[in-house]
Amino acid sequence: MALYGAWPINQTATLLDGEDHYLVALAVASQDTAAFGELIRRHQSQVRNFLRRLAADPVEADDLAQEAFLHAWDKLHTYSGRGSFVGWLLKVAYTTFLQTKRKAKRYAEVIDEAGHAAQLESRSYAQDSDEVSDLDKLLAVLTQEERAILVMSYACGLSHREIGEATGSPVGTVKSVIYRAKEKIRTNFDIKDHQHG
Repeated sequence: MALYGAWPINQTATLLDGEDHYLVALAVASQDTAAFGELIRRHQSQVRNFLRRLAADPVEADDLAQEAFLHAWDKLHTYSGRGSFVGWLLKVAYTTFLQTKRKAKRYAEVIDEAGHAAQLESRSYAQDSDEVSDLDKLLAVLTQEERAILVMSYACGLSHREIGEATGSPVGTVKSVIYRAKEKIRTNFDIKDHQHG
């Protein structure tokens, strides 16, 4: 970490991306689990934090992260090297999250309805408010897609293009989702009583 401390952030990111690409090539060419392990070590906190913002339960988020890393290992040969590796990894994590939610739909169909989901999450957050950050309370009013894109942008620092690649959305859509999510947060937290908002 200290090695990169003096570098401007974009040069540091480029340097790290170059090392990531080398490790990916090594892992794919010779099924090198040590190289893949290094990639996980570098990016696991980012992936876990991303999933913790999407899933209501930190234990579930950690399980999802493990599953995402297994999927990433299986699909590593599909990484083209065009975007950042962490962007690709977050796409795998997001897909894992969505697949899990689709499976869970059978047990709780209400999860897919954004308004109901926000209410349920707000209630569960209120129960253990001591453990929940202000950011989680703000994110609770958003849909899964809005939450994922906002976290990728602000918490993970991905560009609109990288978020587009991770979610399969055009850049224009990413920008409008970010705008809509920020407006929704402003509206919900300016109006104290938003039971059905």
